[in-house]
Amino acid sequence: MRVVGDLQVHSRFSRATSKDITLKNLEKYARLKGINLLGTGDFTHPEWVKELKSELTEDGSGVLTSKTGFKFVLQGEISNIYTQGGKGRRIHTLLLAKNFDVVDQIQSALLKKGRIDYDGRPIFGFSCIELVEMMKSIDKDVEIIPAHVWTPWFGLFGSFGGFDSVEECFEEQSKHIHAIETGLSSDPAMNWRVSSLDKYTLVSNSDAHSFWPWRLGRECTVFDIDWEYDELIKAIRTREGLVETIEVDPNYGKYHFDGHRNCNVVLSPMQTRKCKGICPKCKQPLTIGVQYRVDELADRPEGYKPKNATPFRDLIPLSEIIAAVLGTPVASKKTWAPYMELIGKFGSEFGVMLDAEEKEIEKVAGLEVADAIIKTRNQEVEISPGYDGVYGVPKFAMNMDKNSKTLEKPLETIREKTTLKRKKQDAPKEKVSLKQQKGLQEYFQSHQG
Repeated sequence: MRVVGDLQVHSRFSRATSKDITLKNLEKYARLKGINLLGTGDFTHPEWVKELKSELTEDGSGVLTSKTGFKFVLQGEISNIYTQGGKGRRIHTLLLAKNFDVVDQIQSALLKKGRIDYDGRPIFGFSCIELVEMMKSIDKDVEIIPAHVWTPWFGLFGSFGGFDSVEECFEEQSKHIHAIETGLSSDPAMNWRVSSLDKYTLVSNSDAHSFWPWRLGRECTVFDIDWEYDELIKAIRTREGLVETIEVDPNYGKYHFDGHRNCNVVLSPMQTRKCKGICPKCKQPLTIGVQYRVDELADRPEGYKPKNATPFRDLIPLSEIIAAVLGTPVASKKTWAPYMELIGKFGSEFGVMLDAEEKEIEKVAGLEVADAIIKTRNQEVEISPGYDGVYGVPKFAMNMDKNSKTLEKPLETIREKTTLKRKKQDAPKEKVSLKQQKGLQEYFQSHQG
C-alpha cells in the first residue's frame, strides 16, 4: 500500500505555531495535500495527549485512526540543550511511539527531568545520549530520529552547537540511530556527499507549525507498507518498503546559504570564506547555513550518488507556485481559487504536482500556471537561496509575448520586503491573520462539502 507520510508536525501547544491546529484541521488539509499518514505532533504535552486520546482509536497495529478514518502515528519532538565535548549543544530529536501506554511512560520519565506542560517541544538539559538511553529503557520500538540535522540553530550538524558526526553526538548509543531527517535546506543529494551518512536512512518531513498546505507535507516520505507501526519502523531502519522522499528544493529552505537577514546580506559558502565569516555590513559573525556545513563535512564531490540510494523529488508547494505566477498573496482567495479547481480535478496537490498532464493542468489553471508546475516537476526553476531565516524565492521565467506582462517581482524587492517584515522577529512566523484564517476556512468549507 502506498503510504505518503509526514511524520513530524506540531500542535498548537508548541511555540510559534498556529493556534487553530486541531486534529480535524490537520486531517482536512493533509487530505488536500495527498498525505494519508500524519505524525500527531507533540505527544509529550499533557493537554494535547488528552485530545489525541479522545479523538484517535488504537487497534493494536500501532497506527491510530481518527473518527473519519484518517491514519496517525504517535510522534513528538524533544529539544536538548547541554554541554558535551567542551561545547554548548542544541539538538532537536524526533520520537515515534507505538501506543499511548508508551507515551504515558515517556511523559513520566521526562517529568523526572523537568516540566512538559509549557511547550509542545519541551527543552531539557540532559544529553542526546541520555535521551536515547531513556527511550530504549521504556520501549525498544521507540524510534529516535535526529531532526532537520543541518539546521544552524538546532540541528545535529548545525553551525551553532552541532557535531561533525552522528557518532560524536550519540557515542555508544549511536547504534540505536537508524535514520536522520534532512530538513528543508538540504536534500538527499547533499547528504550523499558525506560518506559517514551512508548507513543512515534519509527521511523527510515538514516540521509544520500550521495546517496550511504550503507548510503541511511540503516534505514527506513515501512508503510501500501495510498499516502497521512495525512495518513503518522496519522501512525506516532497513529501507525495505521505503519508496522515495518528496523534498522542497534546498535553495527554498530558509537556511541554505549564509547571511544576515537584518542586513539583507546573503552569501554563498565561497563568498563567506572570502570575508572570513564576517558580515560585510555590520561586521558581526554571519549565520552559517546548510550548504557551508555540507561542504565542510563532505568527502565526496557534488553529484555523487551511492549505490541503492533512495530516490527523491524536489518540489515547491503548489499554492506558492500559483501565488508567484499570479502575483497574489499565498493566503488570498485569488490564489486558492485555481488551487481548489486543480484539487477538484486531480484529487490532491501531489496528484497535480507529480502526475497530472500539462495539457490537463492548462485546461483548469491556464498556460502560465501549467508551465510553472511542469518546470517545477522537472527541476527547471531557478530559486534564489534562502538564508538566516528567510525562505528562498522561486523565479518563474514565463514564455510571454511582447504584449504580455510578467507578474514576477524583482528579486531585490522581494528580499527587501521580506527582510523588513522580519527584522524584529527572532524566528519567522506564519503570516496569516485571524481574519484570513477564518475567511479561508469558510472558503474551503464551501468547496469541500
